[in-house]
Amino acid sequence: MYIERIYIPSVFTNCYLLADEDSGQGAVIDPGDGDDATLTAVGKLLADKGLTLRYVLLTHGHYDHVGGVGALCRAFGGPHGLALYIHRADLDAPDPRLFPLPTILEREGIGGINFYDEGDHIALGDPCGKGLDVEVLHTPGHTKGSVCLRCRDVLFTGDTLFAGSCGRTDFPGGDHGEMMASLRRLAGLEGDFRVLPGHEGKTTLGRERAGNYYMRQAMGG
Repeated sequence: MYIERIYIPSVFTNCYLLADEDSGQGAVIDPGDGDDATLTAVGKLLADKGLTLRYVLLTHGHYDHVGGVGALCRAFGGPHGLALYIHRADLDAPDPRLFPLPTILEREGIGGINFYDEGDHIALGDPCGKGLDVEVLHTPGHTKGSVCLRCRDVLFTGDTLFAGSCGRTDFPGGDHGEMMASLRRLAGLEGDFRVLPGHEGKTTLGRERAGNYYMRQAMGG
């Protein structure tokens, strides 16, 4: 399993390249901007590792996580395009400034969008062999369609869980009660995980269980 963080300073977000090195299949998670620096970084990583981009996986629909979808699909889609996934609730969100993906898709002529939800799986590589399995955890709170993506010992948490904090719930579609339920659900996952959030630095689930005020509150402690 290969993971590389691509920091996008224009929107202060983390974009990730996740790949199965055996098959050479890759996924970009949350391309927040399609500027030249981001595209160059993605292209260099793909070339250096001999990878082919197959998926774009979105943890939620906010502009700072989806703004680069169009440019990424143009640059790396190839003749068959990239498989784009989001939770349906965030595609249907009413505010086009905060949730611009429908506008991006229409402007770029991108069709065939895919929807995932709780318990769905995305396969990178051989699903019956040693490939990577990405499991979808629906974790509303920051938005109605927020998801976390679990792959082996890693959680890509988008804007649900940060190091020492959690995503805001005062935007349209946010809900404090849902966020507490989602944090409680993450805290209850068996074992420890590396946590790769949508903003700022990485952490671990064990560290957040012990010291994250919001997760502790959700756990009742």
